[in-house]
Amino acid sequence: MSTAPFTQLQAFLTVARHRSFSGAARELGVSRSAVSQTVRQLEEQLRVVLLARTTRSVALTDDGRRLVESAGPAIGQVLAALSEVGARPGETVGRLRLSVPRSAIPFIVDPVLPTFRARHPRIDVEIAVEDRFVDIVAEGYDAGVRLADAIERDMVQVRLTDPFRFVIVGAPSYLAKHGVPEKPQDLLRHECITFRSQTTGTLYAWELERGRKTWRVPVRGGVVGNESAALVSLAERGLGLVYALEPMLMDRLRKGKLRRVLEAYAPTVPGFFLYFPSRARVSAPLRLFVEAAKELAVRALK
Repeated sequence: MSTAPFTQLQAFLTVARHRSFSGAARELGVSRSAVSQTVRQLEEQLRVVLLARTTRSVALTDDGRRLVESAGPAIGQVLAALSEVGARPGETVGRLRLSVPRSAIPFIVDPVLPTFRARHPRIDVEIAVEDRFVDIVAEGYDAGVRLADAIERDMVQVRLTDPFRFVIVGAPSYLAKHGVPEKPQDLLRHECITFRSQTTGTLYAWELERGRKTWRVPVRGGVVGNESAALVSLAERGLGLVYALEPMLMDRLRKGKLRRVLEAYAPTVPGFFLYFPSRARVSAPLRLFVEAAKELAVRALK
């Protein structure tokens, strides 16, 4: 079997990353039919089906997933090396793709990206904002940002923030009408604005702790969402209690628009971390972003 040409492999990896021939065509600057034909040629040479195609979607087969996981990091290194050849002395050229949860934007992206781009204007940065758990290797990302307990053990982890708490809050109007919960089980009698996981599709049980004891309370309410900032805004308007990371609430708490409840049970989490595969050689753009993030990301989330 002959070695698959670089351009065919690059086309396949781009389709796999976008889960779309049209999206890959836009990125590569060619027609959709050209991308489809190039990927089909690769499949014929390898004698396997890499992509399961329907009229509405594109999905990786098992063979396709294995090829992405094994070839994706290597292709990224080759493209980075080719970009470096065209750089002036002391200048880094390349591209960086990051997966970031929406809740981390104010603490990671906002304080880091403007300075990073000013320092390295020839490094293009693509940020995918998504709250689902992402396989950064299979989906072609250089790195991701998550809470430490959501990161696989085989990843390199770089701390970006100090630890912080998750707290339960409600508007003064809601608490005046419905009362203040005194213990975790009281939440079962309250209107709780709940969060549906984009990864599992299930409603999130609020996690509480006090000393060595922990609780997972299966709260319920009339409003369900999948975006924390929107749920916090609804809580501010008195629709119910909400569970959120404390740093994103500080302005509303200081102004008295929201009040903490069950504060003695608020759990502390390790904070946000940048992570990337331990087996991959770190590219120059990623190395520079790690340096900037460690320097500029918010460390005292107050």
